Amino acid sequence: MVNIIETPRDGFQGLPHKIPTNKKIEYINLLLQCGFHTVEVGSFVSPKAIPQMADTAEVLDSINFENSKSKIAVLAATKRGGEKAMALQQVDQVFFPFSISPTFLKKNINQTLEQAEKTVDDLQNLCVAYGKELIVYFSMGFGPAYGDEWSMDLLFYWVKRMMAKELLTFPFSDILGEASPDRISKVFTSLKLEFPDVEFGFHLHSLDYQRMEKVDAAYKAGIRRFDTVINGLGGCPQTGKELVGNLPLESFLDYCAQNHIPTNLNSDSIQEAIDFNLYT
Repeated sequence: MVNIIETPRDGFQGLPHKIPTNKKIEYINLLLQCGFHTVEVGSFVSPKAIPQMADTAEVLDSINFENSKSKIAVLAATKRGGEKAMALQQVDQVFFPFSISPTFLKKNINQTLEQAEKTVDDLQNLCVAYGKELIVYFSMGFGPAYGDEWSMDLLFYWVKRMMAKELLTFPFSDILGEASPDRISKVFTSLKLEFPDVEFGFHLHSLDYQRMEKVDAAYKAGIRRFDTVINGLGGCPQTGKELVGNLPLESFLDYCAQNHIPTNLNSDSIQEAIDFNLYT
């Protein structure tokens, strides 16, 4: 059994044309009937930086979450964004895009490592007070980026610091799509040996080349939490490089079927979501 986190937020944010709010609401409502473990609806970040997410609160106010078993998540990169998330009963989880790469942190959320850790503290305090869960992502988790330092010891150091804040779920991202299957296997195997009580996840950005080999490496290393986006939309617009799309849900479901891995998703709703037109 795997937990699939469908992340339309990541799919939407890099699209050149704004998706109408009513279409987002219709689409998210459909995703909530598919049986995903979690659906990441949107983000509370600067609308100047990510204009596609400016209507997140409106979308959350209009979705029908009562008959869904999926958790609802949003991304927040600041305490102010976290406060907006706390005001919404629908939100179960807050995702924070941490990274051990100082250069990427600056590009992505305009924070230093010290500022990012302070933001984690602020968000965790809010989540504890409001009964929500903070999930800290390790962006650029599989190797050096922009010439910054990277090592397993450095990963261990920051995982331990996050665990000290009573956090126990850490998805690792390959934002640039450059990590090899061998590196993914090594990182996850080492992490799970060092931290057996932690849930690690895989947020893959990748072109077709070696995509499923990377998924296979993560699964065989014991990972059971995978982020996907229907049709593989998206990519991070803050890298300063060409967008690399997300792991397509369709490809991941093919992998699960071939390897007899149960997902418990509703195939009819999934197909309807795959066929959904976000613009017309």
